[in-house]
Amino acid sequence: MFKHLLFLILIFCFSISYDLKAQSSFAPLNQDYYHLIDRYEIKRGKFSEGFHTTVKPYTRKGIVQLVDSVWADTTIQLSKQDRFNLEYLQNDSWEWAKNDTIGNSRKPIWNTFYFKKADAYSDANKDFDIHISPVVNFEVGSVEGKNQSTTTLNTRGIEIRGMINRKVSFYTFLTDNISLIPDYVKEYVDDYNQNGLRKGIRVAGMPGEGLTKEFRQDSYSTDFFSARAYITFQATKNIQLQFGHDKNVVGNGFRSLILSDNAAPYLFLKLNTTLGRFQYQNLFTQLVFKGIGSVDQIFPRKYMSMHHLSVNISKNFNLGFSESVVFQRDSTTGSGFDLNYLNPVIFYRFIESFQGSADNAFIGIDFKWNFAKRFSLYGQFMLDEFNSKEFFKNNGFWANKYGIQAGAKYIDMFGINNLDYQVEYNVVRPYTYSHYDDANYSHYNQALAHPLGANFEEWSHIIRWQPIPKLQLTGRIIYANFGEDRTTTENWGKDFWKNYDTRSRRVLFNDQYGNYTGQGRSTVTTLFDVRAAFQIKHNLFIEGHFLNRRYDSAVDELDYTNRVTSIGIRWNVPARQMFF
Repeated sequence: MFKHLLFLILIFCFSISYDLKAQSSFAPLNQDYYHLIDRYEIKRGKFSEGFHTTVKPYTRKGIVQLVDSVWADTTIQLSKQDRFNLEYLQNDSWEWAKNDTIGNSRKPIWNTFYFKKADAYSDANKDFDIHISPVVNFEVGSVEGKNQSTTTLNTRGIEIRGMINRKVSFYTFLTDNISLIPDYVKEYVDDYNQNGLRKGIRVAGMPGEGLTKEFRQDSYSTDFFSARAYITFQATKNIQLQFGHDKNVVGNGFRSLILSDNAAPYLFLKLNTTLGRFQYQNLFTQLVFKGIGSVDQIFPRKYMSMHHLSVNISKNFNLGFSESVVFQRDSTTGSGFDLNYLNPVIFYRFIESFQGSADNAFIGIDFKWNFAKRFSLYGQFMLDEFNSKEFFKNNGFWANKYGIQAGAKYIDMFGINNLDYQVEYNVVRPYTYSHYDDANYSHYNQALAHPLGANFEEWSHIIRWQPIPKLQLTGRIIYANFGEDRTTTENWGKDFWKNYDTRSRRVLFNDQYGNYTGQGRSTVTTLFDVRAAFQIKHNLFIEGHFLNRRYDSAVDELDYTNRVTSIGIRWNVPARQMFF
């Protein structure tokens, strides 16, 4: 039923989109890339006219519009690094540049390849536009830790995007990957049971990906195929539709408590309606609850519907409201999308309660304030459950389930060109995102919001410095305090895919109160990460990377430290960031 409805919607929209404005694909999610866009929006002193930065990804057309507006504003002071970055953003989406010479290569290869710096092969005319590039990520390094001494990543693939009649855009990203993962990554993916057992040992997984396979019978080696693809077109002048498999983000921070790119790609239909200072997004998704069953079966499915309203209250202050619901109707056959949740404007909480309150509903608020052309303040509040009698009491009621984010960005810190700092605080109460059945806030057993799940506090400090145009230095310090379960039968609220009716205070003491953030076995992780990336050609980076992660448990014998040192080459793909 769900697929049939999507098909009918797509056919209808194609039939009415003939005379509409040109359509753009999206720039892939990449925190380093998107930081540049946020930086120039801050320097400009007002929001972009082409997109709302709270909702990601951004259209390539909108990015070029922002770059053009920065070039045109003579009051903005630009360093040579800024000029390099703006040219880089223009070259990356050259099809939307006003000048046909933008992005041209000095020496095309064999008069066929790399006419444009960003594309191995490209061709453009009034009917068809295509961009094809290789994807490579080779990395090798050493690990000091518990069991693993080596880490590797071998990624090979292709990226294709384009337009038909400048009305319909398409995108495909395909890679084959083999990786040898460090201890802490293996323990993380084992915790959420991404994959099944082989001879009593959990097959290694990969954060942010779906099915992975064992490689050479090594429990630390993983072999996986990664694919993302979608089509995008305009249903009307102000309504854009996107359909495919990919990830989406709601938020302005390093993390998101509403919707992040932490989980694997998923099937979705997205409607973006833009009217002046308002942007309204509807997202209808099909998710997978895998469990730890055999791969020789149809995995049970569940669904999520979300809408988000973004309003530019002024030229530099944005406020957003979101509502989402996760539901499951038939876990045996995987069918059963509830047609009630296709209503794009109704309150989902009303539908959920009207049908018996069996589903998992959330609401969220986010904001962003750019000021003084140097600073940005942002934040989120995500509410999972609300009990008016208990919410404002400090009694540890278990159903007070919510998350709070507060963050700030400071660009050109202390007057130093291209030295940018970001600080962010996140806290999520125990049992947030959880449910009594499989309708928890996850996909493929991975969190749709924060990678730590729930029952934690986290501080993140990120500093980025571009001392010369082609060199990017990034440092992170991430401190997290959370409570873990001591045994598989305990449930102190971190593992939100557990049934919240098994919560430990209820089982042990028949008590609904006394819950607090960090309850359970107290654990602290401190992560220090430094990465240097030198861009030798467009989107071709040579990188050096060092990570130190310390795991401190209340049980001393569980303590350990991972130190990862690696070098690599990366081409047309973002760096994998596994910070948890």
